[in-house]
Amino acid sequence: MGNRRFAHLLTGAACLLLAGMSAAQAQPIRFAVAAEPYPPYTEKQANGEWKGFEVDLIHKLCSEMKAECEIKEVAWDGIIPSLLAKKIDVIFSSMSVTEEREKQIAFSKAYYDSVIAIVGPKGTSVTKYPDDLKGKTIGVQNSTVSASYLKTYYEKIADVKYYDTQDSANADLIAGRIDLMMADGTAMAAFVQTPDAKDLAYLGAVPYDPIFGKGVGAGMRKDDTALKAKLDKAIQELLASKDYDDLSQSYFGTSVKPTF
Repeated sequence: MGNRRFAHLLTGAACLLLAGMSAAQAQPIRFAVAAEPYPPYTEKQANGEWKGFEVDLIHKLCSEMKAECEIKEVAWDGIIPSLLAKKIDVIFSSMSVTEEREKQIAFSKAYYDSVIAIVGPKGTSVTKYPDDLKGKTIGVQNSTVSASYLKTYYEKIADVKYYDTQDSANADLIAGRIDLMMADGTAMAAFVQTPDAKDLAYLGAVPYDPIFGKGVGAGMRKDDTALKAKLDKAIQELLASKDYDDLSQSYFGTSVKPTF
């Protein structure tokens, strides 16, 4: 009697365990984007829906993985802590793959790449580094590779102003409160085409530095190896597809396919 009861309890426990596992597997993958707008990559619409290049990639990757996914918005400077605290599963928000970040999290294969660029008033010349930036007030979003670059090389010869969001840096450049701005080149190429930036120009790419990393990848917790394998496979297949080329041309008029 005792053994039969014990076997019955084991069977019940196994069923509960399997049910729990099924429920866990059914949970959507939570993709995080930075809360502030970052066109043309991510931008929240008035109806609450997100649009942009990275948003389109998320939908295509989830379709490829046959996975249910949802988009979460997180403040940029808290996005890695949110991942580590298991509030989200994937960072998909123009995060460059750098050695410093790889100490904390794992990255997928790079899914796009872009130069770092300088933007400033039309007629400004920036061709010599560091000479043309000496004495300038340069705006940059905090916790980005551009911020790390400026902090490393320019704080002693220029006035570097750090911003919580790219929007705030854009606004100060438009208002003339800073001389120049450094950020992702494709985002800046789109920014200078907006009506508010009519007096500004894309002044060129910053010479490559290892600080800029190895393209942009999806960030995950290091122990989420199964998710990383699935996402790597889906990214590889998407990069080889016409869909990726079409999206790249549609948003940027050029290829942003990574070479890393």
